[in-house]
Amino acid sequence: MIDLLSFIHWEPKPEIFSIGSFGVRYYSLCWLLAFVASYFLMLNVFKREGKSQDLLDQLTIYIFIGTLVGARLGHCFFYDWAYFKDHFIEIFIPMQKVNGSWQLTGFTGLASHGGAVGILTAMWLFARKSKTNFMWVADRLSLVIPVACAFIRLGNFFNSEMIGNPTDLPWAVVFGHEDNIPRHPAQLYEAIAYVISFLILWGIYKKNIHPKPGKLFGLMLILLFTARFVIEFVKLDQVDFEAGMALNMGQWLSIPFILLGFYFLWRTPKEPQKVQNKR
Repeated sequence: MIDLLSFIHWEPKPEIFSIGSFGVRYYSLCWLLAFVASYFLMLNVFKREGKSQDLLDQLTIYIFIGTLVGARLGHCFFYDWAYFKDHFIEIFIPMQKVNGSWQLTGFTGLASHGGAVGILTAMWLFARKSKTNFMWVADRLSLVIPVACAFIRLGNFFNSEMIGNPTDLPWAVVFGHEDNIPRHPAQLYEAIAYVISFLILWGIYKKNIHPKPGKLFGLMLILLFTARFVIEFVKLDQVDFEAGMALNMGQWLSIPFILLGFYFLWRTPKEPQKVQNKR
């Protein structure tokens, strides 16, 4: 018989504090910290390479919108279409109809693979608008994306969501909001993997601020989505239709990003990287 007292018990309130019906949640704070930390790291990169803070501010707006829109649509279409096909308006508003009345719930579903597509789209739009080389933007943004992902997984940990399979390992966590079963802290596994990815990418960049175009971007995709693919094996399925699948939805969606990463890592640029105009 398993002694539950020998494991870590995790049952925090999702809200840091609340005023009336308005509450500040740990998950929202982690999203905010993800963007703040990414911004200041990118500011260091931009200053190092002679780019203006104004250009970074423009990029930040594009990425913020692209991430939220992509992550929201990714969840609705990839993971919960059975619900949202009958509640289409709820995809676009932070409210749900509960017992015949509308309630403010926030956007309760965000998917990282959708967020990745949103970021790629935002980068392309930004590069086209600002006349900045797309590959330069992708490589530099790849330095900070792992940091943002690590903060978001910490938010998932505070929310007791995306939990792992049962285990009796000494670092197992009992998520009190879910059940009394010791489980893999899969969110923390991912957060640690993303921090390690950041250290690898940042180390490469510190040694050479002008690596082969696409190298950092390709390596980032391989590191992040391989970690996601592997860790999915110790996570509970997020939706019912994944039951019985050899690979779950998160793994299937990770494969194209891994292959894309190898393409950018191995490809030979058609022409040398050009120095960008200062803005």
